[in-house]
Amino acid sequence: MTVTHHLRVHRSDENLAREGQLAWHIAEVAADPVAVEPEVVDMIINRIIDNAAVAAASLTRAPVSAARQQALDHAVSVSGAGATVFGCALDRRTSPEWAAWANGVAVRELDYHDTFLAADYSHPGDNIPPIVAVAQHVGADGAALVRGLATGYEIQIDLVRAICLHKHKIDHVAHLGPSAAAGIGTLLGLDVETIYQAVGQALHTTTATRQSRKGEISTWKAHAPAFAGKMAVEAVDRAMRGETSPSPIYEGEDGVIAWMLDGPDATYEVPLPAEGEPKRGILDSYTKEHSAEYQAQAWIDLARKLHNEAAFDPADIESIVLHTSHHTHYVIGSGANDPQKYDPTASRETLDHSIPYIFAVALQDGGWHHVDSYTPERAGREDTVALWHKVTTAEDEEWTRRYHSDDPNEKAFGGRVVITLTDGTVIEDEIAVADAHPLGARPFAREDYIRKFRLLAEPVLEADEIERFLELAQRLPELTADEVRALSIVAKGGVLAGAPAPKGLF
Repeated sequence: MTVTHHLRVHRSDENLAREGQLAWHIAEVAADPVAVEPEVVDMIINRIIDNAAVAAASLTRAPVSAARQQALDHAVSVSGAGATVFGCALDRRTSPEWAAWANGVAVRELDYHDTFLAADYSHPGDNIPPIVAVAQHVGADGAALVRGLATGYEIQIDLVRAICLHKHKIDHVAHLGPSAAAGIGTLLGLDVETIYQAVGQALHTTTATRQSRKGEISTWKAHAPAFAGKMAVEAVDRAMRGETSPSPIYEGEDGVIAWMLDGPDATYEVPLPAEGEPKRGILDSYTKEHSAEYQAQAWIDLARKLHNEAAFDPADIESIVLHTSHHTHYVIGSGANDPQKYDPTASRETLDHSIPYIFAVALQDGGWHHVDSYTPERAGREDTVALWHKVTTAEDEEWTRRYHSDDPNEKAFGGRVVITLTDGTVIEDEIAVADAHPLGARPFAREDYIRKFRLLAEPVLEADEIERFLELAQRLPELTADEVRALSIVAKGGVLAGAPAPKGLF
C-alpha cells in the first residue's frame, strides 16, 4: 500500500521532529531493503539503453563536449576507482560527481529520453548518470545498482505527482536532487539519518528559477539536471562525513514550501511506498520516440498522420489552431508570448520548446529527426516559416482536465487540431497520447529501445561496441562490480577528436 504524507509549513516554535519531515520519510523509503520486482528491473534496463542511445547521439555537440572536457580535467578522487565518461575509453575515468555532470549533460542535451508528467514535469532518467557514476566509483554490483535506480525513479516520480514547481517558476530539477541523493543512499546501503541529511542538502542546492526554459533558451537547459545530479553526489559525500543540512528543508518557516512554493498556508499530499512495498514508480513513466519536448510527441505523431493523408501548401492554409492543455499552450505554445518561438534564427533549445515550429515541420516532412529537423537551414526554409507563422495554440479546458487526470486511462498530452483552408474547408483531428506511450498506437517495448539505440549509436560507435553494451545492459542485475564499471559507451576512433574541445579554468 501507499502511504500519503501530509506536508505543510511548520513555525519554528512547533519544533517539527525529523521523523515527521518529508525528507526523513524519503530517506526511510530509500533505506527499505525491499526487493525490486522483475518488471521494474526490465524497465530499468530499457531506460539505461535509452539513456545511452541519446547520449551517443549527442557526443559531438558543443554543450556535451564542454561538460566532458570539464570532467576530464578532474582526476579520479583518492578513495575510489572513479567513473566512466560517455564516449571515452573505459579506463579514462574521472571523479564520480564530474562523471555525473558530463554524462548527465549528454543524456539531456537532445531532450530525447524518458518523461513523467503529473503535478509537475520530469525526466526521471536523469537519475541514472549520478547513481551509475557512484556505483562505478565504489565498486557496486548490478543488483545494488538496480536497487538504487528503482529508488531514484520512485522518489522523483512521487514528488512530481504531488508538488507543482512550475507554477512558481521553479525549475523541475528541484525534485531530481533529492531523488538522486536517495537513490545513491539505497545503492550504498546508507542509514536513514545519513540519507536524510543528503536529501536536505540536495534540495537546498538545486532550487532555481525556470528562466532556463523561457525566452531564448540557453545551453544550460541540458546542464541543469546534470548539476542536480552532481550536487546529489556531493550531498551524499558530505552527509557520510557526518555533516548536517538545513532542516526542516521542505516544512520550515523559511523553507522551500513557505517561500518558493505555495506559501505558509500550503498543504500537499505526497504518496510514498509503505515499508516493504515495492518501488514501482518507473512503470508509470514513458520514453520519447522523437527528440522534442514531451508535449510535442503526440503532436508530431498527429502531424505525421495528416501528412500521409493530404498535402499542406502554406498558400492554401488560413490558420492552424492546436487546442490543447494549459501546459502545452503556455509553455511550448503561443500562450508563452515568447517571440523566439516563431524566430527562424532561434536556438535548437528554443525550437525544441516551440510547438508551432515542431508541428509545421512534422506536417511538411511527415516525421521528425533529432538533427535534421533543427538545422538553421530547415528552420529558415521560406515555406516552413510561412506555415509556422499560421500555427497557434489555444487552451482547451477538457484537454487541461485530462492532462491533470489521476486516471492513467484518460490522462492525455495531446489535443485537437483545426486546420482552416483559404477556401473555407476545415480539417479536424485529435490525438490523446503519443504512439510510443503505453496506451498509444505503438507502445515502446525492449525491441524499440534497442532499435532506437542502434539508430542513434551507429554513426558514432563501432558495431562490436554496440553489441558489447547491449549485452552488458541486458544482464544488469547479474553484473559484477567490474562489469558495472564497463557500463558505458566508447566512441569510434576520431569521433571525440573531431568534437569541440573548449578550454576553460580547469
